[in-house]
Amino acid sequence: MIKNAICEEYSMKVPVFAFTHSPDVVIAVSNAGGMGVLGASGMTPEEFDRAMQKITEACPGKSFGVDLILPNKYVGMEEGGLTLEALQKHIPQGHKDFLNHLLEDYEVSEIEDRQKADSLTSKAGSSVSLSGARALVNVAFNYPIKLLVNALGIFPAEFRERAHAQGIKIGALVGQVKHALKQKEAGVDIVIAQGYEAGGHTGDIANTVLVPQVVDAVAPIPVIMAGGVADGRQIAAAMALGAQGVWTGSVWLMTEESETHPVVKKKFAQATSADTLRSRSSTGKHARQLKSAWTDAWEDPKNPDPLPMPLHSLLISEAKQRIEEDALKGKKGATELVNYFIGQNVGMLTEERPAAEVLNKLVKEYETVMEKLGKTGSPSR
Repeated sequence: MIKNAICEEYSMKVPVFAFTHSPDVVIAVSNAGGMGVLGASGMTPEEFDRAMQKITEACPGKSFGVDLILPNKYVGMEEGGLTLEALQKHIPQGHKDFLNHLLEDYEVSEIEDRQKADSLTSKAGSSVSLSGARALVNVAFNYPIKLLVNALGIFPAEFRERAHAQGIKIGALVGQVKHALKQKEAGVDIVIAQGYEAGGHTGDIANTVLVPQVVDAVAPIPVIMAGGVADGRQIAAAMALGAQGVWTGSVWLMTEESETHPVVKKKFAQATSADTLRSRSSTGKHARQLKSAWTDAWEDPKNPDPLPMPLHSLLISEAKQRIEEDALKGKKGATELVNYFIGQNVGMLTEERPAAEVLNKLVKEYETVMEKLGKTGSPSR
């Protein structure tokens, strides 16, 4: 086992944090000794509450956390978030026309479930805002979470104060040293240094360069390494760089319990590490994801630029649902368009496995590496 101070602090057997949108992955990882961290952004408070009930009941006495997206800059920030109707008015007609033409070109079917589509659109417009995050935090604090993390930006003082009053730790993902220093000043308990390799929202500095600098900059606050971890050798590397654990995400997308679309899983299994890119095409902020006809279209300089958060998610929410529904039916156009967030470690994710098995494999690989290093001894003279 990889027992260290982080494990003691967060009541874990191994210092592996598993970010996921799947409650079932959270349950599997937390019960196996790591910490599952549920990505709550994109859920309604009611959906989030049901997910937290499920996790709490399935993980008695185990450690789990929650991840939110509350950026330092978004449309409607001055008001703490705008209504759906107000946000819709900020979306240019040219973007709507471009998206409609794109779906027509790839022969994507019209929406089947209008009620579901309207619900997704509503969530896309409300989840990225202070008011939206506050609603989710109000739910989270009703459950025995160990950690509350912001994936983009600094939490308001009210969140930190409420968390600390309940014995809940605050974490933050950062992609630059200056961001880490701001989080330290804001009073976070743990810093997740996320490198260029990572899936989802990430910066442009590789973690082998980023992590040592962040470790030095925020000491004595513990640092966790994120970005591209899919093997125990990378956990050993993280420890060598000064991190006290790893934050993982992409590796769980190929597990049996994941939320990944079946067609996307097949694409992941066939992809190489060169088949991802950082693109604004899915959220309006740069996020690493699988290349597809969708990213090709939005990256083409002849086409409109993606909109800022949360407008882009609001614009594309129904289109994404239509694409996913058609891809399930095997339709060619939708299959070419469909994609998802994934790190450069996609080239290492070739088969589907149970989440607990993935965690155990990571730990065993780490132990094997450390054993080999221990036998290396001092260099001969």
